[in-house]
Amino acid sequence: MSEIATPDTYRIAAVVEYHGSNFHGWQRQKHHPEPSIQAALEDALSKIANEPVSVVCAGRTDGGVHATTQVVHFDTTAKRDPYGWLMGTNTKLPKGIALRWVSEVDKEFHARFSATARRYRYLIYNKPVKQGLMDDMFTWWRFPLDESKMHRAAQALLGENDFTSFRAKDCQSNTPFRNIQQISVSRFGDIVMIEVQANAFLYHMIRNIAGVLIPIGCDRKPVDWCAEVLAAKDRSQAGVTAPPDGLYFVGVEYPEQFEIPSQPWGPVYVEPWLNS
Repeated sequence: MSEIATPDTYRIAAVVEYHGSNFHGWQRQKHHPEPSIQAALEDALSKIANEPVSVVCAGRTDGGVHATTQVVHFDTTAKRDPYGWLMGTNTKLPKGIALRWVSEVDKEFHARFSATARRYRYLIYNKPVKQGLMDDMFTWWRFPLDESKMHRAAQALLGENDFTSFRAKDCQSNTPFRNIQQISVSRFGDIVMIEVQANAFLYHMIRNIAGVLIPIGCDRKPVDWCAEVLAAKDRSQAGVTAPPDGLYFVGVEYPEQFEIPSQPWGPVYVEPWLNS
């Protein structure tokens, strides 16, 4: 269906949570055998609506990347109450995807273009021996990391900058400029968390930031290296792209008028630390 709501349609917004390891990224793929989150969600919603449904998300994620607070919207002529959309769709979704909230919204709301900021968390399991459980929910790094050095280095990325050094070669954005509003690195026991909020992100931007901060954390590179990589505006001067396993899309900011419950949250095992 069209992204433009007509007088005969309703605009519905939803908060979606998913386990990215089960899917080939967010975007529907015409010629890829692995399922996408978008395709699974549209198929389930279409069954509840009894008509084709097309969804728009706040931010597309790669294969292996998870989400606790992805926001989507869709237009439909079907009239269902929020509980019906929520519970009905969840019965049709495959393992690893769930709706957490659904509501009709103003037709001016757009999951992507109404967003003023997006937030990610990157979780690193920092122990000499890798974990056996939830191994696809963290990135494992065996060498000790100094999170304070990583945090200091990361502050060089604050503000609006040219992030050419941190974008993948296949990035299709028309501009390398992005505005990082907040960035921090903290430790919770054996878990090191990189948290970044920006107006928007380039392709692989968070994973490339992690690929620069990790060598700094284990003293392979100096703290000033992060600023040097940014200033170089050259992807070849940065580190490797970190794995997707520990990356979570955790929140989106919208104007208060839309009343979308999309504040940063999760994953569930870090919430006790964040709220303590």
